Amino acid sequence: MQYYLGIDIGTTSAKAVAFSLCGEVITADSCSYKMYHPQPSWSEQDPDEVFKAAMVSSNNVISSLATVSPKLVAFSSYMHGLIAIDKDDQPLTKCIIWADNRATDIADRLKESGEGRAFYQSTGVPVHAMSPLCKLIWLKENEPAIFKKASKFISIKEYIYYKMFGEYIIDTSVASGTGLFNIKNLSWDEKILNFLDITPASLSKVVSVKHQLPFKQIAVFSGNQFLISPGTPLIIGGSDGALANLGTGAVDPHAMAISIGTSGAARIVSDKVETDTGMRTFCYHLKDSLYIIGGASNNGAVVLEWLKDKLLETKETYTELFERAAAITPGSEDLILIPYILGERAPVWNSNARGVYFGLNINHTKSHLIRACMEGIVYAIYSIAKILLEKQVITEIHATGGFAQSSVWLQMLADICNIKVCVSGAAESSALGAVMIGMEALNIGPFARKEILSTYEPDLLNHEVYMKSFERFERIYDSLKDELIRDTIPLPQMPLK
Repeated sequence: MQYYLGIDIGTTSAKAVAFSLCGEVITADSCSYKMYHPQPSWSEQDPDEVFKAAMVSSNNVISSLATVSPKLVAFSSYMHGLIAIDKDDQPLTKCIIWADNRATDIADRLKESGEGRAFYQSTGVPVHAMSPLCKLIWLKENEPAIFKKASKFISIKEYIYYKMFGEYIIDTSVASGTGLFNIKNLSWDEKILNFLDITPASLSKVVSVKHQLPFKQIAVFSGNQFLISPGTPLIIGGSDGALANLGTGAVDPHAMAISIGTSGAARIVSDKVETDTGMRTFCYHLKDSLYIIGGASNNGAVVLEWLKDKLLETKETYTELFERAAAITPGSEDLILIPYILGERAPVWNSNARGVYFGLNINHTKSHLIRACMEGIVYAIYSIAKILLEKQVITEIHATGGFAQSSVWLQMLADICNIKVCVSGAAESSALGAVMIGMEALNIGPFARKEILSTYEPDLLNHEVYMKSFERFERIYDSLKDELIRDTIPLPQMPLK
């Protein structure tokens, strides 16, 4: 049996997915790992635990097929991680992941400076605590011994690749999320490196997302090895968000990908670098002359999970919650949730933002709370999407993530955005996108585009109701944002995807 293996390094687990030549999932396996919070607002992972999880999930898939090694292996990974490595190639820190907020004060300071604005224009990465740029400044100011001792500063994918090949390389897609990489010339930015007092030697060699190396069996963890056959081509691939657009087919200039899982994002593909005067959106490299423009939200389905488990303390299933929400009219009878319970990234880029239920009256019920929660999550995504709609004419939205299993939520998205929403048969879109890059690198014919399984047409009357609510949503946040961050307690950290 011929198959193609995609390995997706996520925030909470590593997943290996075997695809057929037609792009169908043959089998998949995942292995989770811990997120550590040694101090409030810190979020870290043990890089060796992540490496082991990638190896275990891949070996489980290969073993289950009991045939031959995959025709290729390609990687997808989350962005914005940072590991300091010493001269003996040992980690000096854990992997400081995107959800880490220790550099919030530094980011706030840099964002208002001329340097911060110039750095954004060069890199396409909003100045925020998530970015390795701000994490490096934090290390330099707060852990100078570690900063000075470090020989390399790398991401989790670079760590895995070093363990496999003994060399430090980074693809342009992941590099473009560091805040250190010039998005226009696709190389490390000399001015930013000088600002940090580091050199290109402190960073990995930049390669194309199609860069391939033949696998060799040097990767060992606790006496175990990858079951991949020596000589199998390994393609470095790109970042999970960019590859998700590719995997879902949302690469048409008139298509937008919106995903809502634990967190959420809205992204479009462009053939040119585009930044935002308000630094509200990112611009990352996808491949060749294609770029991903968009924004990510911290507050996706994790907010509904919080409502269910912490506030309502209900044993009802999510299906039952959706049924309750469906019984309430759009707009939740003037009840609005600002869902920023985990701070927020795009478009407000405020790590100290907070959540608020606004407009409660004596007639509101549990069902109103649920629907307002779902609407608030979509409003947060729409606040990103509407910026993208200023850049391109979008005629369809490709929906992915756990929320795509709810017809109520999908119709809500169509009505709020006033755009048709499509749900395709594409599964494991980031891993699939990685495999598609691998097939392109090896000149293997592309997968056929996945069939659209369902569509949701917008209701104009509902859209008008939602727009009135959304305008209030924005006014409420703008009016309260200063009060919400006054004397705040550091945010608790939760596993996010």
